[in-house]
Amino acid sequence: MAIIEVVKYEGPPDVFAWRYPNQELGTWTQLIVHETQEAILYKGGQALDSFSAGRHTLSTANIPILSNIINIPFGGKSPFTAEVWFVNKLRSLDVKWGTSSPIQLQDPKYNIIVSLRAFGQFGVQISDPRKFLATMVGTLPTFDQSTLVKYYRGVLMSNITEIISSYIVHKKISVVEINAYIAEISKHIMEAIAVSFEEMGITLLNFYVDSINIPENDPAAIRIKEALAKKAEMDIIGYTYHQERTFNTLEGAAKNPGSPAAVMGTGLGMGLGMVGPMYETVGQMFESSRVREKKDIQVIQKACAKCGTLNGEESRFCSGCGHSILTKPEEQTVKTIPCSDCGQPLPPNAKFCLHCGDPYHACPKCGHDHPAGAVKCPDCGALLPMPCRECGELVDAEAKFCPSCGSSQVLACPGCNHEIKPGQKFCMECGHKLTWNESEGRE
Repeated sequence: MAIIEVVKYEGPPDVFAWRYPNQELGTWTQLIVHETQEAILYKGGQALDSFSAGRHTLSTANIPILSNIINIPFGGKSPFTAEVWFVNKLRSLDVKWGTSSPIQLQDPKYNIIVSLRAFGQFGVQISDPRKFLATMVGTLPTFDQSTLVKYYRGVLMSNITEIISSYIVHKKISVVEINAYIAEISKHIMEAIAVSFEEMGITLLNFYVDSINIPENDPAAIRIKEALAKKAEMDIIGYTYHQERTFNTLEGAAKNPGSPAAVMGTGLGMGLGMVGPMYETVGQMFESSRVREKKDIQVIQKACAKCGTLNGEESRFCSGCGHSILTKPEEQTVKTIPCSDCGQPLPPNAKFCLHCGDPYHACPKCGHDHPAGAVKCPDCGALLPMPCRECGELVDAEAKFCPSCGSSQVLACPGCNHEIKPGQKFCMECGHKLTWNESEGRE
């Protein structure tokens, strides 16, 4: 094989390290290194020397160690075999990466299992060519971007999965909101993997997560998107999910008027219309109760001067003994009741009128005086007690039996024996005209 006289880089542009294919060199061989490269000469697996940008002659004058390895005198000319590696030190900022398989996570907001994908790019630069060749390249003839991503796939995927999962779980971020945190996630991933790159003679310049998304055909993604789209539509129109279900029920009922669903739908619609007023009414009741409780707390109680019982601030009489607890004598007003016969006021606790002597017949409801034998109170209209036909004791108008003698107090029509009410003028059953005595139960 002919001795190579000129050695220069002839590999593709995206390669980090490239080995010159021919190893037959001579001490007169010219080595050309470009501005962004560094060349390293290997002999027997040992790095002899490195060459920066420029044109170099592989002679013992430039490489003194050659005289010891290939046994030629200093300055002599002789062929020899060696490997020449070119290392690209140019910054590579478009190294692509992506998850090979989706990441399975539970969305903390919607509580469904989703599959996430992530992809992006990062930038690197070879900072230590000898360490890089020794730890990463080995016996490979070339080392490009795809090989770098393949070597670091495990480191990348473990850190990416861990950090993305931590953000979603610990910060309770939905998968549909995770892209808002891409900058933070990118920073944390870069900090986590930068040390691993440094150990291989590589400087990690930057790391970017371009997107974190859900596969389009993922069932969970389809459900979330449909739900969010529906929610947005309802927010714009101005109704809720429950209202929509009600509208659908009513619409279905309208198409089938005779079906049971129609009846149920009508009732449901009426119920829905009542929800608002009922809610407001209940709210007002609770608010009124709360205000009353607040007022009750602030009430100042006062003690009765006679028995010492505590009473409310606005109380006029003691709840324990009935004694007046008005603080000012002028506030003590006495309710006067006129006599039903002469119209003169009756004094308190009187049993007869002081002016005409007529007995005081008090209405049990309002206390108004009424004439003897009256059926209803002329003041409040309440039915008045009637004397029992057997024993003469007063019996409540609604009572059917006398509490003293047990005799029946029910009035009956003399014509058909149907029950009649006091003061009734005709029997509702047979039409018999009742006399005053018959309608009042008197003999």
